[in-house]
Amino acid sequence: MLRLIVADKKLRYIFSFYGLIDLAAILPFYVAHGIDLRSIRIFRIFRLTRAFKMFKYNRALQRFKDVFLSIKEELILFMITTCFLLYLSAVGIYYFENPAQPEQFKSVFHSLWWAVITLTTVGYGDVYPITVGGEIFTFVILTIGLGLIAVPTGLIASALTKTLKSDDQNGPN
Repeated sequence: MLRLIVADKKLRYIFSFYGLIDLAAILPFYVAHGIDLRSIRIFRIFRLTRAFKMFKYNRALQRFKDVFLSIKEELILFMITTCFLLYLSAVGIYYFENPAQPEQFKSVFHSLWWAVITLTTVGYGDVYPITVGGEIFTFVILTIGLGLIAVPTGLIASALTKTLKSDDQNGPN
């Protein structure tokens, strides 16, 4: 009600996106006599979008936005390559380990869990190879996984350095 009172254009606020979100957020409180409207309260999350407006005023966040925009194509190519490598890893470990461990590596889809934890070098230990071919394949995939972590890190660090240098040359805003 206070927002409505202080709004310059009251009708415009009522029918604005944020006005409708505010209405949906408080509606369950006033209408919920005998009706369970708790699910409508999820619309309160949209009020967080106002907090994101402050990001445009923060120079550090603006720099990171510029960095990601400058290397967008490289990151997309990297993600596509990573997904392709995940699939090939799942197929490879399935080929090596399914005959020895059919309960762990039931299908290529089930082998994707192994591929994700191996490529990200987490290695929970819940699924691991027991054949010599599977262990050698795992070594190769782990080595590639270490490189997968380094590539985007290097891209981001390089682009951030360029952005910081250009900000220093242009001076503070």
